Amino acid sequence: MIQNVYINSSILESFIEKVFIKAGVPENDAKICASVLIEADKRGIDSHGINRLKPIYIDRIKEGIINPVTNINIIRETPATALIDGNNGMGHVISYKSMNIAIEKAKNIGIGMVAVKNSTHFGIAGYYGYMAAKENMIGISGTNARPSIAPTFGVENMLGTNPLSFVMPSDEEFPFCFDAATSVSQRGKIEYRARIGKKTPEGWVINEEGEYLTDSEQILKDLNAGKAAMVPLGGIGEDTAGYKGYGFATVVEILSSALQNGIYLKKLMGIENGQKVPFRLGHFFIAINIAAFTEPENFKKTTGNILRELRNSKKMKGHNRIYTAGEKEYIIMQEREKTGIPINIELLEELNNLAEEYGLEKLE
Repeated sequence: MIQNVYINSSILESFIEKVFIKAGVPENDAKICASVLIEADKRGIDSHGINRLKPIYIDRIKEGIINPVTNINIIRETPATALIDGNNGMGHVISYKSMNIAIEKAKNIGIGMVAVKNSTHFGIAGYYGYMAAKENMIGISGTNARPSIAPTFGVENMLGTNPLSFVMPSDEEFPFCFDAATSVSQRGKIEYRARIGKKTPEGWVINEEGEYLTDSEQILKDLNAGKAAMVPLGGIGEDTAGYKGYGFATVVEILSSALQNGIYLKKLMGIENGQKVPFRLGHFFIAINIAAFTEPENFKKTTGNILRELRNSKKMKGHNRIYTAGEKEYIIMQEREKTGIPINIELLEELNNLAEEYGLEKLE
């Protein structure tokens, strides 16, 4: 049985910020990084929150494959677009600044798009869409990632889990937010399961013979060694439309590399000549100004009506509720504002080891 302690989100956010500062991240940038991570935990996306503080960010800073001080360069720019080099800085900071650029362009011209090269892991894709939604805009974001997904009829991990996110404001208390990997599940969920000693469900990962794997800890080793691959949305083969997930993953790969003249597929392994190197990920961010098409309040009302009609449609036997994208996360966020964020004992120990290393007050 998993043992959890519950800690207030503001306490955890402050802790994350202090750890990043101790690791060499400037204070303002540390605030951005902490905000992105804690937003995942607030919304119940535990695979992408504080769970990843040490292994994905702090360890990589120590290994020299993430630059704690983020310097971005605008390589090309038009009134509606920009191409940015993130110089292997903090992915959250690069992405936050990139979406802000896209938003400002959309305010001026109706639409803005920013493509990014040489970046690092940026947390949950939906965070950046929420930035646009708060400005009465549609926010779209995506990123490639280290190879994980096998193409349809293949067994080799070629594509990243390549998340794609759309956030659209509505007249409800929360926007429509579709934020999903293009694989059946994310690598982060397997990392989380390995941490708590839980098996990976059959159907998520295959070996080189196309057989399903369930040992979470071994899966992570095999993914890194190229001996296992995650399954695209829809599953293996074509009978359950796995080619659709494969196609979406490829779309994200192209938009995250070809526009940027960036690297792609196996080049994103983060290993060269047996040595760890920066991952050099690519991202893209789009902001669409609703006011360029219609009154924002009209858009929000129509969007809300669509969502409400979907939720009020006829239910399947044994189910009394239909959800729309972003609703469950909003409900969890409301709950966690009262209860705090659940932290399992293993993660708490890891975080308190960081606290001891950096001379910070331990979490309780």
